[in-house]
Amino acid sequence: MNMRTVKSEQIASAVEKLCIQSCLDLPKDVLDALQKAEKKESLDSAKKILNQLIENAKIAKEQKLPICQDTGLAVVFLRIGSQVKIEPQDQTISDAINKGVENGYEKGNLRKSVVAEPLNARKNTQTNTPAVIHTEIIPGDKIHITVMAKGGGCENKSRFKMFLPTDDREKIIDWVTQTAAQAGANACPPFVIGVGIGGDFEQCCLLSKKALLRNLNSQNTDPFYGQMEKDILQKINSLGIGPSGLGGDTTALAVSIETAPCHIASLPVAVNIECHAHRHSSIEI
Repeated sequence: MNMRTVKSEQIASAVEKLCIQSCLDLPKDVLDALQKAEKKESLDSAKKILNQLIENAKIAKEQKLPICQDTGLAVVFLRIGSQVKIEPQDQTISDAINKGVENGYEKGNLRKSVVAEPLNARKNTQTNTPAVIHTEIIPGDKIHITVMAKGGGCENKSRFKMFLPTDDREKIIDWVTQTAAQAGANACPPFVIGVGIGGDFEQCCLLSKKALLRNLNSQNTDPFYGQMEKDILQKINSLGIGPSGLGGDTTALAVSIETAPCHIASLPVAVNIECHAHRHSSIEI
């Protein structure tokens, strides 16, 4: 098998650029969704807020400023080909990613929000590291990297629940809608909602976060779940929470569901909430 060598410096450089880009440049599908919502919004005050969010995103891109002061925890989705070898061998790919995050948050003048220990001292690491890294081995000799800058306010409102395997889609739809309602203004709507259904405890939560990486114009390829996405979005937007929680038609921009097989005795469901500053960026090396 022919192995392709990738230098750790190349990975660190790519991650550095992704961190800065994700925090300064709102993805096109998210900006398009905000613009579409602004045109459809019936409440003048909500329309004004959406217009301000759109303008904020444009200013951030043009003036190279963070879209939001909370520049988030760096969540990195890594898909690495089985024919890739990292050099030098005394450095791991995690080392390279964390170096890239550190450099990106320093050079981009991005707020550093990671504490080294969660309960006692809670001392800031001053580097926004360590990143949360999810790794998948895939065929080939390429490396796919996605960086998501995940803000604390919306992450705090995410939820997990073990349903009974006899529960139906309506119970899940109501619970996801209730989760969005409880998030309210604190998670900075309009939201993007990622839903994981199936797997086990930890896989289900990961599915809900992976769901956030889908293009907002896409839908689940299974018609059952595609319709469920539409039904949840409709119910959430009927809550009237609106942009910034001040009322309106647009409480969420999109709902994405990802699924996995699960145990016969289980029906895990997770909801991962994103704020209107849905920041992520990808690259292939």
